[in-house]
Amino acid sequence: MGSAAGRRKGRWRGVGAWHPSAMRFDQYLEYFRACGGTDDGYLRGHWPRFRNTKARFDARWDKANGTRVLDVGAHWLHQALLFALDGYQVTASDFGDQLRRPNVARLAAAHGIALLGNDDLEHPAAFSHLPDDAFDVILFGEIIEHITFNPVPMWRELHRLLAPGGRIVVTTPNYYALAAARRRLRRGLGDGGGIPVEEILAYRTHGHHWKEYSARELRRYFALLSPDFHVRVALVEDEADGPHARRHLPVRMLKRAIPWLRSRLHMEVDLPEKRHGIVIEPHW
Repeated sequence: MGSAAGRRKGRWRGVGAWHPSAMRFDQYLEYFRACGGTDDGYLRGHWPRFRNTKARFDARWDKANGTRVLDVGAHWLHQALLFALDGYQVTASDFGDQLRRPNVARLAAAHGIALLGNDDLEHPAAFSHLPDDAFDVILFGEIIEHITFNPVPMWRELHRLLAPGGRIVVTTPNYYALAAARRRLRRGLGDGGGIPVEEILAYRTHGHHWKEYSARELRRYFALLSPDFHVRVALVEDEADGPHARRHLPVRMLKRAIPWLRSRLHMEVDLPEKRHGIVIEPHW
């Protein structure tokens, strides 16, 4: 690519192993603007998460284990592009209408990201043409909290697609996060639990956080799905760059001292071998 973003990409690779921490937000944003733009506000707000998720993954993954990545719920390709720039073979899956946006399609074409429209994760027929063991890594970033259907058929298909020795990377808000506790307290007595009725009625259902998890719950979730899965969960706080990084220092220190109050769960689910498959069967 002949853009300034492409020239920077080559320069970063020239100074040694590429790493997300080498890139500033404004540099990353150039890739999207070169292809017609993106949701700048969403990318800015979630940039620390995208960057830190990639860095945490890098710390425990050797590319010799495989570079085929499926990003489920890839949306604007904000996370997918970090992996593509690092040499991974990325397939991005989301609603077909989203992936057909011209700016998303141009970005994917510019960086070799395959697009796979899938409008129904509950019945993921869009994956059925893919062979067994098609991917080494499955990204499931900030998706699990939106699921309103029984997810067992979805996980059965993802288990099929993940190669032995592969890894699923799940990120999701922490139910016990300090900010979440504040929101629940603000609702006060009498307003019920969960999300407010205004959000239920005013937004499309896939936009809600219907269920937020604790670290213990996520371990139990994958243990029930299959004994094939080996799970590690970390409580993390994605700290921003720039002039805002020093704000609310007492709160940041509190979260460092008490991990339960951190904002996000980062989970890595390894699949050393396929012996049992998905063992739980939903019933009425």
